[in-house]
Amino acid sequence: MGDPLADCSARLQEQERQIRTLSAEIESLKNPRALEPSPQLASLKEENAKLKYRLNTLKRSLQADPAPGSRAMLNINQRLQQVFEDAIRAACPQVAEPPLAVTPGRDPKFGDYQCNSAMALGQMLKARGEKVTPREIAQKILENLPENELIEKTEIAGPGFINIHIRKPFVSKLLTNLLLNGVQPPPLPVRKKVIVDFSSPNIAKEMHVGHLRSTIIGDSMCRLFEFLGYEVVRLNHVGDWGTQFGMLIAHLQDKFPDYVTSSPPIGDLQAFYKESKKRFDEEEDFKKRAYRCVVRLQSKEPEIIKAWTLICDVSRAEFQRVYDCLQVKLIERGESFYQEMMKAVVEELKQKGVLELDEGRHIVFVPGQSIPLTVVKSDGGFTYDTSDLAAIHQRIFQERADIIIYVTDSGQSTHFQLVFAAARMLGWYDPLVTRVEHAGFGVVLGEDKKKFKTRSGDTVRLMDLLDEGLKRSMDKLKDKERDKVLTPEELTQAQRSVAYGCIKYADLSHNRINDYVFSFDKMLDDRGNTAAYLLYALTRIRSISRLASLDGGALAAAAASTPILLDHEKEWKLGKCILRFPEVLSKILEDLFLHGLCDYLYELATTFTEFYDSCYCVEKDRQTGEVVKVNMWRMLLCEATATVMAKGFDILGITPVSRM
Repeated sequence: MGDPLADCSARLQEQERQIRTLSAEIESLKNPRALEPSPQLASLKEENAKLKYRLNTLKRSLQADPAPGSRAMLNINQRLQQVFEDAIRAACPQVAEPPLAVTPGRDPKFGDYQCNSAMALGQMLKARGEKVTPREIAQKILENLPENELIEKTEIAGPGFINIHIRKPFVSKLLTNLLLNGVQPPPLPVRKKVIVDFSSPNIAKEMHVGHLRSTIIGDSMCRLFEFLGYEVVRLNHVGDWGTQFGMLIAHLQDKFPDYVTSSPPIGDLQAFYKESKKRFDEEEDFKKRAYRCVVRLQSKEPEIIKAWTLICDVSRAEFQRVYDCLQVKLIERGESFYQEMMKAVVEELKQKGVLELDEGRHIVFVPGQSIPLTVVKSDGGFTYDTSDLAAIHQRIFQERADIIIYVTDSGQSTHFQLVFAAARMLGWYDPLVTRVEHAGFGVVLGEDKKKFKTRSGDTVRLMDLLDEGLKRSMDKLKDKERDKVLTPEELTQAQRSVAYGCIKYADLSHNRINDYVFSFDKMLDDRGNTAAYLLYALTRIRSISRLASLDGGALAAAAASTPILLDHEKEWKLGKCILRFPEVLSKILEDLFLHGLCDYLYELATTFTEFYDSCYCVEKDRQTGEVVKVNMWRMLLCEATATVMAKGFDILGITPVSRM
């Protein structure tokens, strides 16, 4: 027998290829609206839907029920969904697509999880003329629950809620697996390719606070996909082409006439840009020469390309300083990369008869959208619309990406909606097959709730912001007298960890759609949901094993031989919280909201504090202070908490230190 998941995936991929081919053929005809859908296409789509349902079932089975000896962390919620889906289908076979709702319980007195499907099923059956109450449906669901090692007991509450209690030995076993194998993601049925387009500063302009969110959010998304086993391409779509380079090159020729043979000492590119812009606005001869330089750049004259490359290199060096501080890796692929591809895209639009002439511009209207895309300006030049159409085409057809995510401010939401809609209209991708998404975010505000600016009203330079973070974090560490107990090297490590970690966490802990107030005082506060608090919490947790004189080897040996007891209510609460980590990541994978991970880490840290305050891990003699007893199963809970917190930090791009 072959692997059913692999067989199903292969069949699905082949059918989706055929669907794309047939869809493209229909779209390529001049009057696609007049055509009836292809019978072959309709048949394939029907079979495709069935295959997708079967594949999703197999995927859930694989993720929720790892093979014996699997090192992966189990997603308890997914496992429960699998169990209850089987029970619901057996209880209500007349419902083709029954609703499935399994969520963590809000009050531990009423269970660990809750299934609320009976309520929705009652409405569906009532609409079919069947008289049955949600409580009766819930009872039938419980009667059809398959045998499993997960559920201790169930009970029906209220009008039909099913409360679910998890078996403690099962949770203990999962915690032991975590300790023995580390935080391991579930195996991927198919390794998909993900492209994340983020950061994207403009050449010849310094990175400012506006680029901070895109860089931090995009990097964290990449880290999540990478941890889960996807092939990730981190793209930096820099603004490295356009009319502004004409004035920059013309100014370079005047200021450094021997630039071809001797690299010009451009120390401040921002000042250089302002000088060229002032001349462009005030000197007519300079403006004409700047336009000629644009034409020569587009013609790729070697001397002009040399000047353009020099300017780009100076910018790259400045950008890299920021990326090095934030430990962000990117592949630069700017607008210049897509220049030739833009011509091909415009030609395809012409051939498909969707280009319209409007006051000298060539535009494209997309069904359902009131604003057109401008792909050729009246002067014959291309636009951002053209560039992004060429980029998405290249990513779909050359990169063969399965998932494409654009991380930019929400102000560009309409632009990307138009680009995505145009790509669908042209038959470039099927949203059921390829996920293309704009992960928008709000702006950074100052403490006055206005757009974050310097006192003089200028945009805040990103390097200045990071340097200020370093200064403030050192002040914070010295206020806590950490400079008296840490070595100079440890103090520097702690300074960087706190500074950059707090800046990242302050961004990621907010819903990315919302604006957020940038405040060093709040982000460096070691109380509440901040990186400062969590970094100190993780350091304290790790110090417990040092207090008990336990190294990594001793803890590993204990994990293999010591059952983790969960008899105390705080032990039980902490154990369940630790194991919710895969559920949290699964949700972020769907909605791309990273604040859910921050909320979880804060909940884990506070749950650990409750446990530590109530349950002795290390018992000392009150008079001598000597350790007289180590409760090893509780030490293992400490280690499991630290392991999950460390992985959460890694996904957020935050580097904890061993001492702080």
